[in-house]
Amino acid sequence: MLKIEHIGIAVRSLDESEKLFDSLLNQISYKHESVPSENVNTSFYKLKETKIELLEGTSPESSISRFIEKKGEGVHHIAFEVADIYIEMKRLSKAGFILLSQEPKPGADNKLVCFLHPKNTNGVLIELCQEIK
Repeated sequence: MLKIEHIGIAVRSLDESEKLFDSLLNQISYKHESVPSENVNTSFYKLKETKIELLEGTSPESSISRFIEKKGEGVHHIAFEVADIYIEMKRLSKAGFILLSQEPKPGADNKLVCFLHPKNTNGVLIELCQEIK
């Protein structure tokens, strides 16, 4: 694990949440991206090396929409940057962590991603991410 890459926050509305975060962070979002495979739209803010990712579900079936329905808006996940996602996935699997996919998949912000099940991580959804070269 290299660093905390970003903190993902589930929101009902990107438009409304961006107004709040623009004011809170005294800056505007630097990037918007749609991830159709996950049924989400994202908006990113950067504070030095750490990013905040706002996530809005685009369908009731998206994991973000289901999360909000169950728990409300709020912190959804913490993402850690890794040097080699395949090596980290293998290491963590051997250590007993439950991977939510057996292969990394393309995510937002030009990253390969894999999530760890929160029941092995004190209830926190953990994302591993590696820049796609």
